[in-house]
Amino acid sequence: MKINRKNFLKMAGLAGAGLITKTSRAGKNHPFQTSHVQKFNMHLYAAPKLDKVRIGFIGVGSRGSGHVTRFNRIEGVEVKAICDLVPERVKWAVDSIKKSSSSKPDSYTGGENAWKKLCEREDIDLIITATPWELHAPIAVYAMEQGKHVGVEVPAAKTIKECWQMVETSERTRKHCMMLANSAYGDFNILTLNMAREGFFGEIVHGEGTYIHDRVSNTEDRWERDKDNSNWFGFRPWRLNENSKRNGNLYPTHGLGTVCQAMDLNYGDQMDYLVSVSSNDFTMANKMKELAAKDDFYKQYLGKSFRGNMNTSIMRTHMGRTIMLQHDISSPRPDVRFNIISGTKGIAQKYPQPAFSTSHDGWLPENEFKSVEEKYKPEISKKVGDMAKKVGGHGGVDFMMAWRMIDCLRNGLPLDMDVYDAALWSCIAELSEWSVANEGNSIKVPDFTSGAWKTNKRNMDISLQKGGNTKFS
Repeated sequence: MKINRKNFLKMAGLAGAGLITKTSRAGKNHPFQTSHVQKFNMHLYAAPKLDKVRIGFIGVGSRGSGHVTRFNRIEGVEVKAICDLVPERVKWAVDSIKKSSSSKPDSYTGGENAWKKLCEREDIDLIITATPWELHAPIAVYAMEQGKHVGVEVPAAKTIKECWQMVETSERTRKHCMMLANSAYGDFNILTLNMAREGFFGEIVHGEGTYIHDRVSNTEDRWERDKDNSNWFGFRPWRLNENSKRNGNLYPTHGLGTVCQAMDLNYGDQMDYLVSVSSNDFTMANKMKELAAKDDFYKQYLGKSFRGNMNTSIMRTHMGRTIMLQHDISSPRPDVRFNIISGTKGIAQKYPQPAFSTSHDGWLPENEFKSVEEKYKPEISKKVGDMAKKVGGHGGVDFMMAWRMIDCLRNGLPLDMDVYDAALWSCIAELSEWSVANEGNSIKVPDFTSGAWKTNKRNMDISLQKGGNTKFS
């Protein structure tokens, strides 16, 4: 086209209006748009207290079996039922409960929909689910519809549609849906959260979270499997499938939780938009070739494209804060989860070792670090921390999470994390996939609170101003 003054001005006007671009930001024409109107605000909702919390467990493999053991050590808990596709797992869990408590749970197994029958029981208050990801949201939604509170493993949902289903169901039924984000209860995580609330960092400017957890290049036995495929080391088949079909930040919640809480996201601020890019895969396809030479099972993965080794996603909030989130499960690197909270007055860094700083002169020396640690140590750590470490589960965070959840239900208190947190932290996966597929274009993050974040108050009472009276063994 001949460029004269008239055409130039016309094109400049179109460009200024955002109509001539190579690619366009997914904002107004959002591929995940919804017309949801909040029917009831579940944030800080306190359900009627339960003197006894009757629990049904769905999925008792390596993760779920630990939940059974830990919840069973808390006062006021009665395990009513256990469900899993593998009968041997159910038997182990039932036998372990009978040996250590007066509970006599019933067994549910033998079919893919056995979990529905468990959810339909009238003598259960809480469902704890630790199944493969694709069942997290369906079980959570069905359980709430049957009048049950839910504790669902991370991520709570795979898709944004599922996130909205959880939000809508929780609001309609007024049943809690808490994602079991154990990282939020790590010693350093809740310490920095308390420091943020006490103003140590000043105004929060930036946060960084990661899930860097090598599951490929370690020893060969991590890839062995039982003949019946019931026990795997490294990747279970369903998780391999996730990484062979999707490219993005598939496991965002571990690194994201503490940063979101420190920034008061969902209660005072909210994510605005996200951009995401992934590297190529340099290890997973090669690993499949290596394994296929020894085990025919892995031949089904030959020729498949796996997600990139490193995904980096960046989010900006409405208040102008930024978050960098990284995900890498296939490079030989030390494990890293939550990493940095940075503000106008100070910074906390968890890796390579816990550290604080209040100036450019360097990190605080050990004696000053200990002094800050002691000053800001929250009450929940003082009360439960030592016992949690003895019980175990990722250094005690799993037990602290379980105890706090039961303590809230028994005292009729809001849970530390609500359905809006579960949806916000989980939705990053599909948003990042969209951005990666669109050359790192930005995309709006849904507001699952429907604007209520502007007036919502903080949750997660780590100071134990209420409750905290539930005993444990």
